[in-house]
Amino acid sequence: MSIKVAFIGLGVMGFPMAGHLKKAGYDVTVFNRTSAKAEQWAHQYQGLFALTPAQAAKEADIVFVCVGNDDDLRAVTIEHDGVLAGMKQGAILVDHTTTSADVAKEVATAAKKQEIEFLDAPVSGGQAGAENGVLTIMVGGDEAVFNKVQPIMASYARFSQLLGPVGSGQLCKMVNQICIAGVVQGLAEGLHFARSAGLDGEKVIETISKGAAGSWQMENRYKTMWAGDYNFGFAVDWMRKDLGIALDEARKNGSTLALTTLVDQFYAEVQAMGGNRFDTSSLFARLEKDRTK
Repeated sequence: MSIKVAFIGLGVMGFPMAGHLKKAGYDVTVFNRTSAKAEQWAHQYQGLFALTPAQAAKEADIVFVCVGNDDDLRAVTIEHDGVLAGMKQGAILVDHTTTSADVAKEVATAAKKQEIEFLDAPVSGGQAGAENGVLTIMVGGDEAVFNKVQPIMASYARFSQLLGPVGSGQLCKMVNQICIAGVVQGLAEGLHFARSAGLDGEKVIETISKGAAGSWQMENRYKTMWAGDYNFGFAVDWMRKDLGIALDEARKNGSTLALTTLVDQFYAEVQAMGGNRFDTSSLFARLEKDRTK
């Protein structure tokens, strides 16, 4: 018997992720707040769409969710017509949204009352990773449940790791975003310095990328940064949401995030420049804004 899955949330990540599940042979029903997007997905992938999360989840063995933030997650899971209103006992709920660890535990508790298993499973890899099926997934929850779901998530992920109990996946994603923030700021400052010094950016990166300064951000973003093009991948608004979650958690666990706090403020400056939808490499735009006036 084919495994039935539901996918809730068809944004730039969820749309292709649900598509990979369908192409892998699973019976997929989708829901999206904007129903036209769900209809588009159903037409493109020859799948089914539902008018509420509860309806989408009704027959599903596994329900995947990928929405915007804590409130969005609550809306499609525990509130009226959320997936928990439709899921059957023994089914599994997997949340790919980047949220706080607290809301992951909140949804897990609600699921447990209905004998439904829950994994928090935020992803990294951006829109390109989702489209190419090569995401990295950070998971919190029960090992036996993870082992059941991992082969199915492999439809759109090249690597997934169980980090610990519910909430651990979200905490790991916070680490991911903290590290990215520092690397992007360092790259932005390096390129800014190179341009101010009159260096050939192409030759500089060709040289230093082969040593200890090399990074994914350098390899994939330096050309577009140098060109002042910021229409690639993860938006500043979403990065600030994620860094805000990490900074809140840091206040709870007593960790010191001086650089993250500073970079978050720099992203606020990018937003003030009108760069809300710029990708995260736009920290360079903040440094270069006086040059381009």
